[in-house]
Amino acid sequence: MNVKSRARVGALVGATALAIGALAVPASADPGTGNYRVLAGVGSDTTQDVLNGLGTAIDGGSLIASYNATGTTTIKTRAANCVIPRPNGSSAGITALNNAIDNNTGCIDFARSSRGVANTSTTDLTFIPFGKDAVTFAVRGNSALPKALTTAQLKSIYTCATTSLNGVALTPLLPQAGSGTRSFFLTSLGLTEATFGPCVDDTVQEHNGEALNSAGDIAPYSIAQYIAQGNQPGDVIDRRGLAVLGSVDGVQPTLANGTLNTAFPFNRDVYNVVPTAKLTNATIAATFVGTSSKVCAQTAVTQEYGFGTIANCGSTTTKGES
Repeated sequence: MNVKSRARVGALVGATALAIGALAVPASADPGTGNYRVLAGVGSDTTQDVLNGLGTAIDGGSLIASYNATGTTTIKTRAANCVIPRPNGSSAGITALNNAIDNNTGCIDFARSSRGVANTSTTDLTFIPFGKDAVTFAVRGNSALPKALTTAQLKSIYTCATTSLNGVALTPLLPQAGSGTRSFFLTSLGLTEATFGPCVDDTVQEHNGEALNSAGDIAPYSIAQYIAQGNQPGDVIDRRGLAVLGSVDGVQPTLANGTLNTAFPFNRDVYNVVPTAKLTNATIAATFVGTSSKVCAQTAVTQEYGFGTIANCGSTTTKGES
């Protein structure tokens, strides 16, 4: 139902090609050829970098293999019979995990998700939180668009009721289909896939400030990703371009020290999703379950990548089908 800018898609192809070119060298953070490790994970762009950091920090880099959301068309997660399409986004990662369960392939062990449960028809999957993020809007720093908006104003922009601000024609953007940030941002505005407006270009790779290539562009952006792209720990690539983060309802996205403001209105837990049936598996449990798990113990790494720590890290109470 939504208009997609052919010019923007063309520009993004170039930007994506550059990003993929950068990601094709060893700094890609995808495990190298033959380095399959014990647990393989795919999915969210939002949490790909922090999982790469955790993968390096835990057990000398031998335990967690986390494959980025973008890069080569396919990935190989096991030595044999595990070449699969690269999942781009939370929903795609969860679908890949479900496929691995349904077909008993053993190719995927966990999915990265920046959203909570969408389908509660079963309890086949457990969403295990490990950090806190928040999502705000980004605009170009050299644009006349306001750097402070209310939730009501954002909803009006994304339903296309408001088409200009400060004399600048608006071009609202959303991440690609399947993005957890897309679904979370729409929910935060009281919108759904069926109710955001036809003026929205929903073809943009999430958390890529370089996609904001005109004065009227506005897009949701993970605050943790923005922080990490500025700090560039590990192999994080700075994709911010000229994008700057805005405040919502009078609340700033970051604190004075540059860390995430966990009191931001649109805040969320982020998750590693595992098969519920494998919660008793010794490796899965030791890696993800409980506050003393290997992932939850790495609070310094979590914060280095822009995320806040949470009291419920490692909780296994959230379950669903997808």
